[in-house]
Amino acid sequence: MADPMISQPTQSQLNIAASTTSRHQNNLYLENLIPSPSSSKQINRLINSNHYISPSRPIYSDRFIPCRSSSNFALFNISLPPSATVEISPGGGGKEDSPGAYAALLRNALFGPQTPDKKDWGAGAAGRNIFRYKMETRQSLHSLSPFGFDDMGEPGVSNASIKTPRKVSRSPYKVLDAPALQDDFYLNLVDWSSHNVLAVGLGTCVYLWNACSSKVTKLCDLGSDDGVCSVGWAHRGMHLAIGTSNGKVQIWDASRCKRIRTMEGHRLRVGALAWSSSMLSSGSRDKSILQRDIRAHEDFVSKLSGHKSEVCGLKWSHDNRELASGGNDNRLFVWNQHSTQPVLKYCDHTAAVKAIAWSPHLHGLLASGGGTADRCIRFWNTTTNSHLSCMDTGSQVCNLVWSKNVNELVSTHGYSQNQIILWRYPTMSKMATLTGHTCRVLYLAISPDGQTIVTGAGDETLRFWSVFPSPKSQNNDSEIGASSLGRTTIR
Repeated sequence: MADPMISQPTQSQLNIAASTTSRHQNNLYLENLIPSPSSSKQINRLINSNHYISPSRPIYSDRFIPCRSSSNFALFNISLPPSATVEISPGGGGKEDSPGAYAALLRNALFGPQTPDKKDWGAGAAGRNIFRYKMETRQSLHSLSPFGFDDMGEPGVSNASIKTPRKVSRSPYKVLDAPALQDDFYLNLVDWSSHNVLAVGLGTCVYLWNACSSKVTKLCDLGSDDGVCSVGWAHRGMHLAIGTSNGKVQIWDASRCKRIRTMEGHRLRVGALAWSSSMLSSGSRDKSILQRDIRAHEDFVSKLSGHKSEVCGLKWSHDNRELASGGNDNRLFVWNQHSTQPVLKYCDHTAAVKAIAWSPHLHGLLASGGGTADRCIRFWNTTTNSHLSCMDTGSQVCNLVWSKNVNELVSTHGYSQNQIILWRYPTMSKMATLTGHTCRVLYLAISPDGQTIVTGAGDETLRFWSVFPSPKSQNNDSEIGASSLGRTTIR
């Protein structure tokens, strides 16, 4: 009686050569791959017998049996058991003719791929993860990358650079009363010296506050017919420049509380000052900028013309090669050391430009902020004369200052939120928003160590905030200094 699992050669799912002697093209068809008790003897007889498979006919199966002969198992640090390795030679010769090869193929076809015992995988391989790459192979792959990899991180991202976000205190650690601190957007009445002394213009007087001893000294009183409109420390030493409402610029030796000289040239108040070594620039409501060499006898050596309204912002670049000026005419100009006309003109702002800051990290990177009708912080590449990006802050931008320790900057604002914002550059993501002033935050200065800022407002207070981290090492300081000298450019 014929076996119920075996039928005549009609449509089939598995075609296996049945003759091993005459090599005829007789095929054995299996329609049901689930063995039954009545067919176990027949299956065992087929498995244990020698069969020949004609090379002219392919083998068809009802399931996919992958061919692993070309797989690189060395990549997974494993080896196949000898019984699972089948070599097929062209023309039907070689190991294909062996009883073990055919038995392995038939066993896989009938019962599916079998999981070998651990002992079949070679000594010492038990307990290993089959999908784990070999260390040698992984290192060789990483060596091909120009960025480098970390074992637990993303390509090009060092584990050392992934840190917990820095916590910034939302409250000032010190608040000082500053009576008569004017609420005037166009003035610059606060500056912090390299010797850790804060200068503040209050009405007709200038006061000095020593941050080390908290000692307050009254430097001068201009009298009832004059007023303080701007103050600016020289980069080195204890020389302080004072711009007055009468259009004069006074130079004081703060260590001796003695006035050194008075320079004229402006017809109206001097609201902006900027030092460059021995050169002092002053901007006035008379629309002009005067370049003064304090070593020369003349009150000024050149006059820069271009603004159509009051000059309210002045900043020299860190390499002392470029001067940026902002005015109430909504213009941002860049001058070089020898020009009397601006070499670069930026007219994108729609309100007065008082906030100006040069990056100490990238040469030629300039940030500027616009007033109430603008509210934007814009970034410029003065090397390529290009506009890089713009951020709408939602409030009047009064001041900008860049950290010398990290690539971050602070902006102070007026209408309508009177906030202080710490930004991360270049993503311009907000790291902290500081509030507390009840009036426009019109004045801003940074401590010589680069960690603390002081802000002043028309609410007649000075508030001290710890916003930036400390310098990591002297090497970082030297790198920043090298960048400011133009050794790093914007890509």
